[in-house]
Amino acid sequence: MQTFDCEILILGAGPAGLSAALAAARCGKSVMMLDDNPRPGGQIWRDGPQVSLPQHARQLRQAVAEQPRITLLNGARLIARPTPHSVVFETADDCGEIRWQRLILCCGARELSLPFPGWTLPGVTGAGGLQAQIKHGLQLKGERVVIAGSGPLLLAVASTVKRAGGNIVAIIEQAPMTALARFAAGLWRWPEKLRQFGELFPAHYHSASQVTHAQGDSYLQSVTVLHQGKSREIVCDRLAIGYGLVPNIEPAAIFGCKTENQAIWVDAEQRTSVQDIYAAGECTGFGGSELALAEGEIAGYAAANCPENAQTAITAHDRWQRFARALHVTFALPDSLKDVVTPDTLLCRCEDVRCGDVQHAESWQAAKLASRCGMGACQGKTCATSARWLYGWSLPQPREPLSPARIDTLIHLAKPEG
Repeated sequence: MQTFDCEILILGAGPAGLSAALAAARCGKSVMMLDDNPRPGGQIWRDGPQVSLPQHARQLRQAVAEQPRITLLNGARLIARPTPHSVVFETADDCGEIRWQRLILCCGARELSLPFPGWTLPGVTGAGGLQAQIKHGLQLKGERVVIAGSGPLLLAVASTVKRAGGNIVAIIEQAPMTALARFAAGLWRWPEKLRQFGELFPAHYHSASQVTHAQGDSYLQSVTVLHQGKSREIVCDRLAIGYGLVPNIEPAAIFGCKTENQAIWVDAEQRTSVQDIYAAGECTGFGGSELALAEGEIAGYAAANCPENAQTAITAHDRWQRFARALHVTFALPDSLKDVVTPDTLLCRCEDVRCGDVQHAESWQAAKLASRCGMGACQGKTCATSARWLYGWSLPQPREPLSPARIDTLIHLAKPEG
């Protein structure tokens, strides 16, 4: 068991975490970063053999690597909070404890997958999941791909699929064309996003549509798409689904931080409701990498007692917060998306729990007690997020350990203080 001390600990090394670390280090603070990925960058800047990272991402990573006041621990999972100002983490080979004075939560978000009949067939993945597979070397070589769900991530995934040799046969977007047109008409306020939108917007894009079924014997063969009350079948080899992102708020709940609208609540300087704890990036609400970078910089300077250095970041934050609001209005998910769920639709893939098994439960905890829902290998990371949207359940207070841990780590946690 290793023990570390730092002035500022940052959980997460995505855009917000990298930006926060550099800001705090510029103020002379000792910074430690804890991240469960093998390389910094988070999900949006995930590295791999088929990745060409944006120049800004490369510059940030290099700046963090060259900053002597920053220590980055990759491949490290948050396990527990043994005291109000310390955390225990675990790597593939060891475990450790970090004692901190200030904490910045940059925990990111996870994809929202909405269940429908056939969504657990081999060949069906999350949209971001398929993108991650491609970045790590997956070649599609002419495979027919349908991308379905909601939000600008669908277009980014389509671009990645094309570069991997895939054939995009359809992009199925639930938002209506009227909302998309209003969104596009307002993009002049963010010229860089307008250029991206023009470069990414592909053929075979279908608005006001939804995948209702996935068909196949042992592997995906086709999907059924509903548009204006009419169904049609599309032959395909892969389906990538993603209905936006849901903030990761479990670490905040462990520390007792207030949440609002299923995200971590923060004030204008990214302070949470708990003293000495800040939050930035998608765990405070999705808004894209530009907003995450601005929030991280503000949090880093505030945590380092240098808030006066954050004026440029505050201006950028206000600009990109307006863009985030436009995203949320355009791609808001209607309750009608739930209509495709049947009692036989699988909710928890790990434990083979169907929606009909839990649909009358009063809470996530009641569903787990009655059906083992969320008690499999992923510990509810997918099904709990889906269930909260489907049934309106609140997030229960997480219990430690937050991730599966080795016996020696648990023994350390069980030791009395002193």
